[in-house]
Amino acid sequence: MKINLQEKRYYSIGEVASKFNVNPSLIRFWEQEFKLLNPKKNSRGNRKFTNTDIENINKIYFLLKEKGYTIQGAKDYIRNEKTSKKLDIVSKLRQIKDKLIEIRDQL
Repeated sequence: MKINLQEKRYYSIGEVASKFNVNPSLIRFWEQEFKLLNPKKNSRGNRKFTNTDIENINKIYFLLKEKGYTIQGAKDYIRNEKTSKKLDIVSKLRQIKDKLIEIRDQL
């Protein structure tokens, strides 16, 4: 889903909910269920969502509403996605380390 929001630093929960065409209560529920959603709160307790938060909401929305995942299924998918990214990064770093050791030995 392509979300068109004005370029601002923070968005209110109402702005975010209207762009996804859901109720603000659903966004608050997702915030409780998914640890990757952690909007900043001001002194009054109002949630302020960043672009990163909106990207995460978009991912959750896609998994739950468009792909039909359950809450637990979406959590597992996100967790496995992070794990696979970490493994890819570690693998690339090992390749870089091996290449640097090879270059060092040539000197």
